[in-house]
Amino acid sequence: MKRSRLTLRQTIGWAGFALVGLLVVAVGVWRGDILRAALDPQVPFQTYEPPAAPDYARPDNWALLDARAPGAGSAAVFFVHSTTYDGGREWNGPIDDREADAYLKRVVTPNYAGPFERSGAVSAPRYRQASLYTRLTLRADARDARAFAYRDIAAAFDAFVIAHPTGPIVLAGVEQGGELIDRLVRERIAPDSALRRRLVAAYLMDTIVAVDSLSPAVPGCGSRRQVGCVVGFSQVGDDDNGAAARRLRRALVWNGKGRLVELNGRAALCVNPVTGSPSDELVSARRHLGAANATGLEWGVRPAFLDRQVTTQCRDGLLRHSFPKSEAFKEVGDWADRRKARQYNLFYADIEADVQVRLGAWQALNPAG
Repeated sequence: MKRSRLTLRQTIGWAGFALVGLLVVAVGVWRGDILRAALDPQVPFQTYEPPAAPDYARPDNWALLDARAPGAGSAAVFFVHSTTYDGGREWNGPIDDREADAYLKRVVTPNYAGPFERSGAVSAPRYRQASLYTRLTLRADARDARAFAYRDIAAAFDAFVIAHPTGPIVLAGVEQGGELIDRLVRERIAPDSALRRRLVAAYLMDTIVAVDSLSPAVPGCGSRRQVGCVVGFSQVGDDDNGAAARRLRRALVWNGKGRLVELNGRAALCVNPVTGSPSDELVSARRHLGAANATGLEWGVRPAFLDRQVTTQCRDGLLRHSFPKSEAFKEVGDWADRRKARQYNLFYADIEADVQVRLGAWQALNPAG
């Protein structure tokens, strides 16, 4: 009888261990789906009440407002940040969310607005950004939320133009910000001859743009000294074919009606930030000017660069690249943070140099500008 009870207890114990093991395996396999589902607002966008609209006449609605580094150039830079709001309750994040704003200041601004600080005064609006969840699904609700964010960017740009009525302008955005700048260029810059003449370049970093959607008035940049054009690229590791395929398969681009639609095999723009051109040549690491991890740096503090680290090539519409070996360029943070724009900039010094060259070319064409 004792042996029978012992056998029963052992059986129950082993069954318990097996169940725990199965749960651990299930969590490992479906962890991404579980976390993604936790970010779903669980309300149709059509019945959703978004946060209050920002007033861009108020300085506190700008993350940066005419921020000028010592010795900066003459350009006015309009920068739109990437996704910093995870989601959960909102399709579009309120501009005063503490965690999102802290991530913006600590990670995004120093790494992605930083390369433009030597070019002039940088302004970056806070806006009702689409949540991280909208980047992880192709649902119509998510597309509507991403399109909704454009309202704030258009309003912020109007305020920016009023504050800077003359002189060269640079537009820049990363990830979601690049997506919004792409639409801004086509709807506000391309049809306006005065604004077109003022445009040095638009930088759409880590952003997929359909080549055939670009306006002939503001084309993709063909060389480093060309102005009034778009520098656009979406980056992926040179050997990561799976990520490349997923990125192109899941890419959404604007149509003529302001809706986000699938890329569907159309050619994507790739202007190599190392060369400033769309050539598909394999560019050696010797030409790479410098990667930087600027996370945590104060505005105006120039980061240390690691140069000659990264090979690049525009291939099938994506910027393929190698990685520096330094631990400073390893992905960190939680599951959500690792799905946002990278917490470093592989092409910080290259973009910085690119905008300086184009600004010089613009000034040569507009000596009174």
